[in-house]
Amino acid sequence: MALFTFARSIYLFLLVLVPVLIFIHFVILRRKRSHALSFANFDAIARVKGIDIISKNLSSLILTAIILVLLILALSGLTYHRNLFASSFAFTIAIDASRSMEADDFLPNRLEVAKQTAMAFVDSSPPGSKMAVISFAGNAFIEQDLTEQKPFIKQAIKNIQISSVGGTDINEAVITGTNLLRDSEAKSIIILSDGALNVGSIDDAIDYATKNNIIVHVIGIGTVEGGSTTYGGLSKLDEDVLKSMAFNTGGQYFEVENREQLEESFRTVLGLKLGKVGFDLTHYLLLITLVLFVVEYVLTNTRYRVFP
Repeated sequence: MALFTFARSIYLFLLVLVPVLIFIHFVILRRKRSHALSFANFDAIARVKGIDIISKNLSSLILTAIILVLLILALSGLTYHRNLFASSFAFTIAIDASRSMEADDFLPNRLEVAKQTAMAFVDSSPPGSKMAVISFAGNAFIEQDLTEQKPFIKQAIKNIQISSVGGTDINEAVITGTNLLRDSEAKSIIILSDGALNVGSIDDAIDYATKNNIIVHVIGIGTVEGGSTTYGGLSKLDEDVLKSMAFNTGGQYFEVENREQLEESFRTVLGLKLGKVGFDLTHYLLLITLVLFVVEYVLTNTRYRVFP
């Protein structure tokens, strides 16, 4: 099912110019005909020259009206939405590499289980699927640019280590992941994290993803009871921030407490049918408008030219 929306719907009021254009056109045409008939036998001239002035003027009017409508739709930010399966998407896999991912509620730890399962996800994805890989903690690091080469993707995931940079900044992960997908039509980020957000703003991350038509799926790595870390603390899964990220971007949140649930989450992502895929038609509308404008100019000065 397709859906059209407008990013700048305020400009739609300009559509009232279309009937105004039509009215003005026929008023001017009527005056021209009256002026011509007052000086000559209009019907005789038409028969001799084979000129159907009304028909030619009507064609010009229709073309001008179409150009005007296309311009208004372009100004209004017409966007086309359609349903796509997740397997049609380009993905950025964003893996939390902060110190809390050392927790042992997943064996041997959260990070290793997340990496192993992410590599299995790459193996199970359809041929030709494009993926990028980033790791994030207090900042985000690009491990692999967008590619179809599964060995490169898996090696990038395998190489991720606990970051020496403190903190967990999901906002930075979303910005970096989005930029890697900028040339893709259907875009999604899969975040694997325990949700211990302490750098950046989750609201900023949601806004950035929404503005760029990014669907964010979030997989919560960890347990509510928590796990021990090497820095001597107990790290618990913080679901609230993760659920907010997924819900507000049209994605899904997956709560996993073991490897089996984690694998099932990835399989579910590949099978999802999603509706929030928007394609901004502004540039296409402007291109069509330019072509029609040139066509109208040529016709007006050649075939449809009306001589006095």
